[in-house]
Amino acid sequence: MQTELYEVDPLSDNKKLYVKAAEAMAEGALVALPTETVYGLGADAFNAEAVAKIFEVKGRPSFDPLIIHLHHGKELSKVAVIPDELKDLVYQLGKLFWPGPLTMVLPKADVVPDIVTSGLPTVAVRVSAHPAMRGVVKALGHPVAAPSANLFGRISPTSASAVMKELGGKIDMVLDAGACSEGLESTIVRPYVDERGKPVLELLREGPVTREQFRGVAKVIRKKPTSAPASDEAKPAPGMLESHYAPRKPLILIEDGQTFEPEEGVKYALLSYEGTSALAEEGDWVKVVPMSPGKGRLAEAAVRLFALMREMDEDESFDVIVAEPVSAAGLGHAIMDRLRRASVKR
Repeated sequence: MQTELYEVDPLSDNKKLYVKAAEAMAEGALVALPTETVYGLGADAFNAEAVAKIFEVKGRPSFDPLIIHLHHGKELSKVAVIPDELKDLVYQLGKLFWPGPLTMVLPKADVVPDIVTSGLPTVAVRVSAHPAMRGVVKALGHPVAAPSANLFGRISPTSASAVMKELGGKIDMVLDAGACSEGLESTIVRPYVDERGKPVLELLREGPVTREQFRGVAKVIRKKPTSAPASDEAKPAPGMLESHYAPRKPLILIEDGQTFEPEEGVKYALLSYEGTSALAEEGDWVKVVPMSPGKGRLAEAAVRLFALMREMDEDESFDVIVAEPVSAAGLGHAIMDRLRRASVKR
């Protein structure tokens, strides 16, 4: 298969291109699409056979459900059945964070194929802020199911070139709109009302919408990732496996209070927050790669994280990636979440 690559013109409305991609999806094709978070591998969410191709191409296990993308929040009732007690909370979340990098897990409508939700009674839904994703969804007239456009368990792609390296020749089309603006997958929450009638958000995956931004909306509780089961037990949301986002090289995460002892004969490179820490300056590194060079900005580190991990994974001058921690606040929670799941267990 030859993968067609099309550039999204930032100075045009790109309507014809979006229609072309939608027409391909309507015929069962897989199309890699940009979002503000990472590039997604899209298929018509109502076409079970096309969605099955996503699992096949990615090597994704059937117990890991997909996210459905809508063109507008008003379309939510097409794919989800929202209980009366949840309507106010869901509406408030949509008003505050859609379009944007927030995914909600809600009771699913019967029209959503079971393969999309891994047989679960819930569906993960979001409205992307990227005009390309929303334009294709609008042109298709159906929601688009789209996990990250990479091989399962590997580093998520934040550029079209990263998609082509892993999936070129395996999918039909890629829309290239340049680098993603957020760099980390969407935040995933499951809204519910507790036994006292109070709104609660179960935080299933950290992301660009931070815990702090939910203050005043609802109480937040954290759902920790779990190991892959031996059976086909479905996960409640995408991206919840303990091991994920991993480079092929070993990645060792040095948490606060931990020490690092290099092995003789092994070459190491450091993925550093700013590149100026004591660990960066005192270690015997082949190279030090800063996530936020000299600025210490979490937003910059988040945008650069996956791209830098890919570059380091492809660099043959060293054997192991060592990562130092970032501040555990705001986006730092999401960055640390990805590093923990990409790392080897110590």
